This record gives sequence, structure tokens and C-alpha cells, in this order.
Amino acid sequence: MYSSPSKDATKPLTLNKTVFLGSAIISILLIIWTIAFPDYSETLLSSSMAWVSESFGWYYMLVVAAYSIFALFVGFSKYGDIKLGQDHEKAQFPFLAWAAMLFSAGIGIDLLFFGASEPLMHYLTPHTGLEPASAEAMREALAQTFLHWGLHGWGIYALIGMALAYFAYRKNMPLALRSPLTPIFGERLIKGWLGDGIDTFGVVCTLMGIATSLGIGVLQANAGLTHVFGIESSKTVQTLIIVGVVAAAAISAMTGVEKGVRRLSEFNMLSSILLLIAILVMGNTVYLLNTFTQNIGQYFQTILFKTFDVYAYDGTAGADWKSGWTIFFWAWWVAWAPFVGLFIARISRGRTLREFVFGVMFIPLGFIFAWFSIFGNSAIDLVANGATELGEIAVNDAAMGMFALFEYFPYSNVLSFAGVVIGLVFFVTSADSGALVLANLSSRGMTNDTDAPVWLRLFWAAATGLITLGLLFAGGFASLQSVSVIAGLPFSLILVLYMMSMWKSLKEEGNKRKASTIGTANVLDSGKSWKARLQRIVSFPRHAQVERFLQNVVRPAMTEVEKEFAAGGLKTSLDIRNPEHIGQDIDEGMDESSGQIDGLKLRVGHGDEDDFIYEVNLIKAERPNFTLSTSTKNAEYYYRAEVFLSEGSQEYDLVGYSKEQVLVDILNQYERHLQYLHLER
Repeated sequence: MYSSPSKDATKPLTLNKTVFLGSAIISILLIIWTIAFPDYSETLLSSSMAWVSESFGWYYMLVVAAYSIFALFVGFSKYGDIKLGQDHEKAQFPFLAWAAMLFSAGIGIDLLFFGASEPLMHYLTPHTGLEPASAEAMREALAQTFLHWGLHGWGIYALIGMALAYFAYRKNMPLALRSPLTPIFGERLIKGWLGDGIDTFGVVCTLMGIATSLGIGVLQANAGLTHVFGIESSKTVQTLIIVGVVAAAAISAMTGVEKGVRRLSEFNMLSSILLLIAILVMGNTVYLLNTFTQNIGQYFQTILFKTFDVYAYDGTAGADWKSGWTIFFWAWWVAWAPFVGLFIARISRGRTLREFVFGVMFIPLGFIFAWFSIFGNSAIDLVANGATELGEIAVNDAAMGMFALFEYFPYSNVLSFAGVVIGLVFFVTSADSGALVLANLSSRGMTNDTDAPVWLRLFWAAATGLITLGLLFAGGFASLQSVSVIAGLPFSLILVLYMMSMWKSLKEEGNKRKASTIGTANVLDSGKSWKARLQRIVSFPRHAQVERFLQNVVRPAMTEVEKEFAAGGLKTSLDIRNPEHIGQDIDEGMDESSGQIDGLKLRVGHGDEDDFIYEVNLIKAERPNFTLSTSTKNAEYYYRAEVFLSEGSQEYDLVGYSKEQVLVDILNQYERHLQYLHLER
């Protein structure tokens, strides 16, 4: 059974010591090990990563394909219009702000790091069967890059994000990695040691992933400063970069997602688009547009084959190439999934599953196509026409690839400076959103609409900075990167369980819809009292009128039916309360202590099966314009007694019903609930 919002909201928000201490100890031991024994740890982890790739490469290829197929199936299916929240909820963030945060959380500074370098690497050192720097390698370079950054990776994020958001906002559970597994393992295990273990594992994966990503960001930023200002690469400069970024992330964390991360993400998206347009306009524009079009076509033409291509007939060379590129990227996406999935879920409340799936999988995809095609084809075209130094830099020092490319364009210093600024802001958003996810995972008593306290977010922001700094001096980034990739293997199994859990829950939703279509007697009369019915339809009552209706009609009806349920041996409760966390339009100005009622909630227990919940809440609504006149110009609002079930508002008003009609409506909804339970058995 799933708990109601009001039930969860009463829990105090505290530190989950098991998750916090467990993840801290594991992370510290891993870091000390990689710093104290750099050669041994790197050798062991590299061989482990090679073993994972060799033994489970086929599995990664199949399971990553399954994630994307499942996500797309949900988006296209009849379940696509289900809200990530209750039925009456609206999207928490405007579309453009949501898209900008998807862009910043899911792509990050790696976009700058690999934008020109990866296509050049595939062109100059392609997979087996292709001649380096050939026309065929040129065509394949972008198709291969698109594969690594395209639908497969975003399908992973869509799967974990939809599962987390669905169980948090639809099933009223905490926004945590453990929640989607409740239908499989049960509430007792998920609230106990198993749930703590899953969240601990998620914190370690997230911390290692963020630390290595920040390490890449430091190298990228230092390369940019060297290129633009001549500041030599050094540990001192890199330390100052980390301190500055963590300080900025701390300030952003204190302002919250709605201001800090959102505004930085919007800045990043706009700046990146402007930089991309500048390269397109100042470069070989027609050639870039032609190759962009062809690259997209080749990606979709070859995607099915490449999805399952494990280079089984290419011997050791093919296996090595697959391990170093495609399998590495799949494991890397999976390892990053806890962090990005939790953040995407956090910003997606109120969207439908269809909006979520298509938004997460296709909004960033369009930008990725444009970015890699324009930057990659610009670099390949230059190298093919004699700029061999650019190719050497990209292959040997990927962080300098983008800045080396800018040297072949007008205003190269301006472009490089813009690249440094965008990279630093990407840096800050990764640290900020990462600290938010780590803090939420290590808290107890979280509800689906709250974040961990600021002090805990600041702690994790500082911790990631210190870990990055320690690894920077010890040279342990490669080892931790291997840890993240290896950790992706067990987490990929958790994602398989997420698919099973989502399918089970979506089938339940389908059964609820079937149950709601069963025939029931009309609550209202058959037409004999049509004048009274018309009067009810066109009335727009004040708060006091609706409050009296709840007190004099709804409360007696719910009390009577609650007694009958209890007499039949069912476990029941009737709460009279000031409802919270239901909807922003619910009037919260009155409470029971004043003798006034804002809401009533009837719960009927059914053992291990879902409880029946019937709520009536006092809702404030805007009065229709056609009813306003000079005499009522101050009465801009009226009040409703709306019915809520476990999935949210049913968007109909009881005001004007008789006690008998309210009783019939309760029984109608209960009959539908029993039909739903029957379909579930």
C-alpha cells in the first residue's frame, strides 16, 4: 500500500545516519586506497573494467537497448497521459526552464570536452575495418559519436527519472532510489536495510561520478585559462578553480532549485546556443548544414545495427575498441543515472509520462546532434584540409580540442573566453545539483515535495570539492572513473527491476481506469427537481457557505458510511483537517480548532491491498467573468467542495448535493475501487 501525503508530511526531516555514514565510509576508503596505492589500484580497476567489458559487453548492449525501448513504449502507450503527480496538478516549471535544466543536468561540461575531440578521434583512429582519415571514417565518425550521446543514454535517464517521479508524485512516496522497488520487495524491506543499502550505493555512485566529472571540468577550465590568458596549468590554479566553483555552488544551493539551478541552467542553454550559432555562421555554413542533415540520416539508418554490434567477428582489436568506447559509455551513462535521474525527477512534477519521456529523450538529443555535428564536422574538415596539429591535439589532449578548434575562427579569444565561462557555469550546476541529490538521499523523513536542509547541501558541496581536490593532487581520477563504470553493472540490474515495477504499477493504473467505467446509478435525480439542479449549477458560493455544507451535509454522510464500514469489520478512519500538499488552490485559512472544516478524509483499509480513500476538500476557484458585475466586483473567487481519491482531484463539485446524494457518490466510488481490486487479483 502507498501512504498518503498527509501521513508522510508528519515525519520529521532528519539525517539518515545509516546512509550518510555508510556512504561516507565507503567513499573515504575508496579514495584513500586510490591515493595510497595509485599504481596497484589503477592496475586492478583497469583489469576489472576490462573483465566487465569482455564478459558482460553483450549484456550491456542488450539491457541499454531495453531501457530505451521500454521508455519509448511508455511514452507511446495508453499510459502516456498519466501525470507524474495527482491528476489535477500542473507542471512545476515552465517548459523552457524545464528544458534548460534537462540540458544542464544531463550533458554538463562533457559536451565541451568531447564536442570536437571525439569526432576527430573516430576519424583519425576509427574502429576496426575502417581506414583512418578516410572518407568512410569521416562519415562514420559522427554516426558513432551520435550513438554514444544519443537516444540510448537519454533512454537510461528517462527510465530512472520516470520511475522515481512516478512513485514520488503519483504514489506519494519519498523521492529516493528505494521507492520504485516497493511493489517488488514490499514496504518493510524498502523502509529497512534493503532501502538503506540501495540509497547508500546511489550516494557512492553519485559522489564518485561527480568527483570525476569535476576533475574533467577542472582540466577543461585550466586548459581554457591557459589558452586565453596564458595561465599555465598547475595544481595551484586548479585548486583555485575548485574552491571558486564550490563557493558558487554553495551560494546557488542556498537559493534552491527554483532560483539557483534554474537560472544558471537557462544562462548555460542560451550561451551554448549562441556559441553554436557563432561557429555555424563563421564556419563553412553550407557544408556544416549538409553534413548535419546527412549525419542525422546516417544515425537513424544505422542505429539498429549499431545498437547490437558487439564486434564479435573483429577479434581482439574489435573487443578492445568496444571496451574503450561503446561499453565504457554505456556503463558511464548507467553510473551517472542515479544522480541525473533523481534531479530530472525533482524538476518534472506535474508533467505527463508522455511529456516526460519525449522531453527527456528528444529535447537534449536535438541539441546534441547540432553541437557534435557542427563542432565535429568543423574540426574534421580542417584536419582533412591540412590542419594536422588540430588532430594531434584532440587525440592527445582532449581538453584542449575545442580551444584548438577556435584558433581557426575569427575572434578566437572571444570564443575561447565564452567556452571557459560556459564550462565554469556547467561546473557549478553539476556541483549544485549533485549536492542537492546527495543531501536528499542521505536524509530521513523526506516527502516528495521537500529538499534536504541547506546545511546538508552545503556539506556535500564542500565534500565533493575536497574529494576532487585530493584526487587532483594524487592523480586518482582514472581509478575513480573505473570505479564508477564497474558500479554501473550492479546498478543496471536495479534499472531492470525499475522496469518491472513500472510495468506492474502501470497495469494497476489501467485496471483503475477500467474499474471507473462500470455502470452506476446517477447521483443526481432523474429530472423531477430540475430547477433545484439548475440553481446548483449556476451558484458560486462563498467560503462560509461551503464550510457549512461540509459541516452539515458531507460530514454526517461520511460519518454514517464510516460507521457502516466499521460495522462490517473493515478498518476505517475519518479525519477532519486542514489539508496540505494536495493542491495550491485549497483554502488553508481555517482549521478544526476554530470549529470550521476545510476538508474531510475517509479511509477504508483492505489489508495488503490498496486502501479506499475518499476526500472532500474546500477549494478556492476563480469566478467566471460572465458572472461578475459592479455589485460583485470584489467577489472574484468562489468556493467548491471537490472530491479527491488517492490519485488526486476528480474535479467535480459536491456543493448542492443532498446527504443521500453524497452517500451514493461515496458508494459509487467505493464500488469502482472494489472493481479495481478485483482486476488486480
